[in-house]
Amino acid sequence: MDVIINLLVNGISTGLLIFLLAAGLTLIFGLMDVLNFAHGGLFVWGAFMGAWVFNETGDFLLSVAAAILIGMVLGLVLERFLIRPVYGNHVRQLLITLGGMLVLTESIKILWGPNPIRVNLPEWLQGSFQLDGGVILIKYRLFVIVVGVIMYAALWLLLSKTRIGLMIRAGVIDKEMVQAMGINVKAIFTFVFLLGSAMAAMGGALLAPYSGVVFAEMGMQYAVLAFIVVIIGGMGSLQGSALASLIVGVLGAFMAYYIPDLSLALNMLLLAFVLLVKPTGLMGEKGGAV
Repeated sequence: MDVIINLLVNGISTGLLIFLLAAGLTLIFGLMDVLNFAHGGLFVWGAFMGAWVFNETGDFLLSVAAAILIGMVLGLVLERFLIRPVYGNHVRQLLITLGGMLVLTESIKILWGPNPIRVNLPEWLQGSFQLDGGVILIKYRLFVIVVGVIMYAALWLLLSKTRIGLMIRAGVIDKEMVQAMGINVKAIFTFVFLLGSAMAAMGGALLAPYSGVVFAEMGMQYAVLAFIVVIIGGMGSLQGSALASLIVGVLGAFMAYYIPDLSLALNMLLLAFVLLVKPTGLMGEKGGAV
């Protein structure tokens, strides 16, 4: 029983880390109709900036804040100079964001070198809690779960209960009508892109101590995983991404423990199954970003 609980906690924490990356991706696609393959580059920049600031200062919260800031700055540059000129053209979006992904990855190697960087856990999140029955709960994984739940709740409230959330959803449904009412749709879309970029960078900063090492190519690796999650959950669905992230994280943890040879193929098999049974994803509907 203790093994099952430990695997469940590990899977949930991994799933919520994936959610932080996938949520930004699905927001940008669902609300802006943009295929952003540079999203993994923002993730890896957040991981490296967080690792660098933490190694230099020892302040974990400052490292996460620095990662979010660099994610927003890079997101602003990407949206203004790469994405905005190709709104509405998926083929050009695919090509130009792939190029952006390569630029972001190579610039990491220029600034920090080609070798991986080791990252330790902050002292106040080291160690574990031991419960009756031999169940061991690692502090950092519990911390990641709490952050993931808070971020999901905050996004849901933002999109469904606030005025800006109402403007975002209205802009998706009828952009021209919203513009006619005097609302700056471009500014709203830029805000959404910055929000998604910040979440990707924060996910990278939280993953760095979780994995213990960061490397430049991890952006593409996790971007592929995030796309799988977004497609399984339903492109544009925040709830779908949350559900799919948890499924992928938990199944991955159990499969890696019991049948490790199949763990790498699990995500692709799950993706194929969902597409065969429900091609729009588990909770996918056009314009259904909440």
